[in-house]
Amino acid sequence: MRKRLLLPVSLVALGGVLGWLAASGRVNDIFAQENKPAIQPPPAPTLPYPDPPFHGTIGRTTADSKSDFPQPVHAPKGAPNVLLIMTDDVGFGASSTFGGAIPTPTFDKLAARGLKYNRFHTTALCSPTRAALISGRNHHNSHTGMIMERSLGYPGYDSVMPKSCGTIAETLRQNGYSTAWFGKNHNVPGWQSSAAGPFDLWPTGLGFEYFYGFIGGDVNQWDPTIFENTSPVEPKGGLTGKAKADYHLDSDLSDHAIRWIQDQHSLAPDKPFFAYYVPGATHAPHHAPKEWIAKFKGQFDQGWDKVREETFSRQKKLGVVPQNAVLTPRPDNLPAWDSLDAKHKELYARMMEVYAAFLAFTDHNIGRVIDAVEKTGELDNTLIIYIQGDNGGSAEGTLQGTANELAVLGNGETETFDFLYSVKDELGGPLHYNHFPVPWTWAMNAPMQWTKRYASHFGGIRNGMVMSWPKRIKNAGGLRDLFHHIIDIAPTIYESAGVQAPASINGVKQAPIDGTSMAYTWDDAKAKGRRITQYFEMFGNRGIYHDGWFAGTTPLLFAWEPEPKGLTPSSFTWELYHINEDFTQAKNLAKEKPEKLKELEELWWAEAGRNNVLPMNFSPQATVAAIFERPSLTRGRKQFEYHQGTVRIPEGTAPALKNTSFAITAHIDVPTTGVEGVIVTQGGRFAGWGLAVLDGKPIWAYKRTQQKKDGIRITGPDKLTPGKHTITLDFAYAGKAKEVGKGGNYVLAVDGKKVAEGAIEATTPFLYSIDETLDVGEDRGTPIMEDYADRMPFRFNGKIDKVTIELK
Repeated sequence: MRKRLLLPVSLVALGGVLGWLAASGRVNDIFAQENKPAIQPPPAPTLPYPDPPFHGTIGRTTADSKSDFPQPVHAPKGAPNVLLIMTDDVGFGASSTFGGAIPTPTFDKLAARGLKYNRFHTTALCSPTRAALISGRNHHNSHTGMIMERSLGYPGYDSVMPKSCGTIAETLRQNGYSTAWFGKNHNVPGWQSSAAGPFDLWPTGLGFEYFYGFIGGDVNQWDPTIFENTSPVEPKGGLTGKAKADYHLDSDLSDHAIRWIQDQHSLAPDKPFFAYYVPGATHAPHHAPKEWIAKFKGQFDQGWDKVREETFSRQKKLGVVPQNAVLTPRPDNLPAWDSLDAKHKELYARMMEVYAAFLAFTDHNIGRVIDAVEKTGELDNTLIIYIQGDNGGSAEGTLQGTANELAVLGNGETETFDFLYSVKDELGGPLHYNHFPVPWTWAMNAPMQWTKRYASHFGGIRNGMVMSWPKRIKNAGGLRDLFHHIIDIAPTIYESAGVQAPASINGVKQAPIDGTSMAYTWDDAKAKGRRITQYFEMFGNRGIYHDGWFAGTTPLLFAWEPEPKGLTPSSFTWELYHINEDFTQAKNLAKEKPEKLKELEELWWAEAGRNNVLPMNFSPQATVAAIFERPSLTRGRKQFEYHQGTVRIPEGTAPALKNTSFAITAHIDVPTTGVEGVIVTQGGRFAGWGLAVLDGKPIWAYKRTQQKKDGIRITGPDKLTPGKHTITLDFAYAGKAKEVGKGGNYVLAVDGKKVAEGAIEATTPFLYSIDETLDVGEDRGTPIMEDYADRMPFRFNGKIDKVTIELK
């Protein structure tokens, strides 16, 4: 039985410890034990709780003394385990639980023994949603108005979550819970993402005692960059010892979560746990095992228009949308399925099959984690919150889909339809970083308008959610249609655990919790909603909910289209919806009710001022320029020195070799038996560069995408002789100042003598990768050259004295 901390306090000693008890919020428990009238605890405790006083006696020897050990803090009696699950980039109409075409039996099963919520909302983008989720504060109050990589030097946008926004994990940990985080962490500022730290904004600095996952927006599911706590690890093979060829991160995350839950139950069965489980699915890349992709063959041949209509029909039958809901029409700039030729339909149907497999596979692995909880006998007293998506489906795949999301959307590379069609059977596997076309996103967001990134419409901010706690939630299979937001999860967990949001954590006064507990919804299906007002904002797109009404701005463009310049708040037109009667924002009432619209627009400005939304930013270009203002480990440095075995340096903390001339010099020692291996590399299969030795010969490789046309290789003609050598790669950038992505000339030299050279027409302008790193002496992640793909990490078998990089 779980018990709160009960001190051996007599009535005589009570006065001496009353201050400690009041501060700890445990007065009620102590007095209840003494059968005395309860004293109400203070509104909010201070964490950590003060050290308990010594209640023994001290004599001259232990014989005439009485010992008293300080006791650990225990969770409140009956406190549940908490399993908080959230997937990535999943639209409201994707899962079978909310009428979608993709079977999610774990989500279905959880809904059958819990409650579905069909008016639950996120922030429209991943980092902001996640900051709001774990803190209970609005995303701008958490300093996360946008993703980490686009931070600006203003309080609502600087990406540095303040100490005044303590997390669920920190509060529960200091109230007797075990805590762990598995999966995606897109809440570490870019300049803090390396082994140099600091680590106070990593999970282990935010109250999570254990972390196993990745840092950043997405990750290669076949070859991920993984950290255990704060150390990079080589995950392939995983806990099960499977062959590397069978490795997939989603299974690995499940394996680690299961092991952790089993260990917690074995070692401390009376101690509740808080597990935050956030897989990378279904953010790009859409990676899934072949056998799972095969399950969906032919299931989407009817196309996105029909799939969206079928989804809407199922949604009404399930009751997850009202019977009077209207299916919003396809936008004019998305093609009708019937307008496509047979080859386009074949490719696009295949892309959707891969996506469906990814989501279904992830739901399966989530089911394995829940099964592990059930095997401990603790499922009835486990609060499971399963949020299907941190925002709506992603439109980052462009109109034709892509085999390399970052190259196309981030770096402006092009892919022909013929190329995509030629690799269609490889999609979902390790050779591509694929994403499906935008019309499939629109179909997966059924019946809403717009997509991820747009905070003004439900296609970007409405996500299906389920809560299950059999011991407490009795209306199994019920539906709740109250308007709620991601910030409401933290106070719901606090109320469930029987703890209060603290007034202070580790000496820092805490900001007010912006969320409202949803526990009131469990018992009364007709309860009146307690979230009366909620603002939304992302890149200038705004929304405001108030008492059954929603006003939002009309987005100016889709995610794949060029950003307009010179925007102001007046560049946007406002729309108005009575969403208590119009579930899908289908009928714009702006012209009919201008006074109501004006009222809500003014309310938005008031909420913006109260929640650190100002100043507004409309253009991601401003966030690119801010790179010269953000803290940096590399700015101003021209010389960098690395040594053999230094690996997993994130791109944000590595030398910036883009759009400039540079030289790489390696001092190596070749053994008498010959030499092979990677000297230094950054990026990998989908973009990057590498200096290596193959078959004894020095070689330089550079690529902008995985397409053969987008790279260059130059190789020295002779094998390196035993002994010391200096290998230099010199690049002369052909672009002028402030010109990006231009080409240049490479010269490879050995011991000061040129051995090879070559020119390239264009280079990567902005980012090689989100998840790959700079490595010295080996190649972690994916290979820069397929020649050694089967020998990864292809460690250099000689000695590297040092590698220097000089920016010119």
